[in-house]
Amino acid sequence: MVTGKALVDLLDAAKAQGYAIPGVNIVGTNSINACMEAAKKYGGPIMVTFSKGGGQFIAGKAADNKNDAASIAGCVAGAKHVREVAKLYGVPVVLHTDHCQKAWLPWMDGLMTANEAYYAQHGEPLFSSHMLDLSEEPLEENIAICKKYLERMAKIGILLEFELGVTGGEEDGVDNSDVDSSRLYTQPEEVWYAYEQLSQVPNGAFTCAASFGNVHGVYAPGNVDLQPVILHNSQKYIKEKLGTDDDKPMKFVFHGGSGSSREDIQYAIKAGVIKMNIDTDTQWAFWDGVRKYEAKYHDYLQGQIGNPEGAEKPNKKYYDPRMSLRSGEETMAARLCEAAEDLNCVNVLN
Repeated sequence: MVTGKALVDLLDAAKAQGYAIPGVNIVGTNSINACMEAAKKYGGPIMVTFSKGGGQFIAGKAADNKNDAASIAGCVAGAKHVREVAKLYGVPVVLHTDHCQKAWLPWMDGLMTANEAYYAQHGEPLFSSHMLDLSEEPLEENIAICKKYLERMAKIGILLEFELGVTGGEEDGVDNSDVDSSRLYTQPEEVWYAYEQLSQVPNGAFTCAASFGNVHGVYAPGNVDLQPVILHNSQKYIKEKLGTDDDKPMKFVFHGGSGSSREDIQYAIKAGVIKMNIDTDTQWAFWDGVRKYEAKYHDYLQGQIGNPEGAEKPNKKYYDPRMSLRSGEETMAARLCEAAEDLNCVNVLN
């Protein structure tokens, strides 16, 4: 597990060495384990990401979610699972949470209470980082709220990820499919304002999800116009404002990475992107593994007894849920290894 200064050092190393960490949305132990299996194979760090809806799913859709109780409990339970098993994979794992809108701040408050309790007992927070997505609010309000939360996070070594502009499309309850296209592109002045304000927080650590045409989901060619040059321009603007020799003073993250071209990904990494979110592609990969398993053993999955080998042959070993789920884990892990190649995140631990 990587938290606090170790996390900042890891992200600084990624920026300096020119790689980005896969940030993967998960929905249970199967997708969590696929993430860590992939990281072990490609030899690099992984960011395991919980969403509000993902947390609720882990707790169980029938669980009482009044006041986000199930969403909080599921995320906490998932984080503790990661902490228990991560050491068995031997790779750096970052525990993160995804988009938290203004209306969802009570969920974040619950997670912070869990972090503070864990810190009091173990000397480090339960999670490594959290994301606040207040991009629907005016810039000043967005950053003011982020600054307030960062002050709380900094006391226990949690990194804040914040969003400027809007990531289009729809993902896990966040629907920006009809947003005005102009809001998909962040301006350098906005990035500088956020950098200046958040840098005032003692011991504060943060990353920026600046929009450059990003869209959640996968779409036909021509429907998404990524402009990662916005990140390069923002770095240049901040560098000039600071009068620094650092060409990449801001750590950027890339949202809506599924379906992006290798060229756009590589160009974004050169602008200081240190993490790319992946969800749609890994969802498909997991399902594809389950689908192929069913197709391969279809005739063994039509009843408890009876298959092509004989009318009285048992099928238990085929319909055991672990079999199809394992197939999903394997294809998801394989897709993440492909992503790691695109992100230059292969064999970076030496």
